[in-house]
Amino acid sequence: MLRRTSLSTVCEEARCPNISECFSVPTATFLILGDTCTRACRFCSIKKGTPSPPSKDEPFKVAKAAYDLGLRHVVITSVTRDDLADKGAMQFVKTIEEVRRLNPGATIEVLTPDFGGRGDLLRSVLDVGPDVFNHNVETVRRLHHYVRPGADIDRSIDILKLAKSYSPGIVVKSGFMVGLGETQEEIVSLIASLRYAGVDVVTIGQYMRPTLEQLPVERYWEPRYFDIWAGIGKSMGIKQVISGPFVRSSYRAKEILKGMGVKDAVH
Repeated sequence: MLRRTSLSTVCEEARCPNISECFSVPTATFLILGDTCTRACRFCSIKKGTPSPPSKDEPFKVAKAAYDLGLRHVVITSVTRDDLADKGAMQFVKTIEEVRRLNPGATIEVLTPDFGGRGDLLRSVLDVGPDVFNHNVETVRRLHHYVRPGADIDRSIDILKLAKSYSPGIVVKSGFMVGLGETQEEIVSLIASLRYAGVDVVTIGQYMRPTLEQLPVERYWEPRYFDIWAGIGKSMGIKQVISGPFVRSSYRAKEILKGMGVKDAVH
């Protein structure tokens, strides 16, 4: 179905280790704005380069695919499009609107880039009412510019904080990887920064090198640490911390909504 409709998923493009489990449900995280990113994050296997113009029928195709799959929770992410005047925000708006039109009972989660830190673009996406707003910080402050050239952790924290202040009722979510050379103290500090930003849900997973072109793994953290970080986050007041070696930001996204005050999102 994905090939027939020329749709992309982050599951495939980012070589997610959970792809077999999720596709067998079936569910997927739709990747809009094409499959080529304008940034060169050193952990990510998504293609980098000069993207094509956004497809005008992509929002409808995503909504129709979600309908055909019977999805009750639709997760939409994108490549970063710094080449576009609106950073791709309007494609998110159109896709949310189409999903609402064809799947009126479904909940919608968006995992967006930072929109260049522009609050007006963020607000345009929030105004069409996604149930969950997700923006990943990906790694600790010290490693940020090394791992994510073109990104800025303070800009990301500001985007998360603005999302919560502008739409207090929305579930705000963020996630990061471990295994890139961070320390335990830096991880705890990052969790505290996300709590300060008003984040409701934090996902923490082990970085796994997608191909030899990406950064090597500096450390495989033992599973017990993921439980420790989940406990620390909850003790700080974060509502849910989903933490484990194979956790990814969109993994089992609909289950995370249970108990978050969002209408039940199950198949």
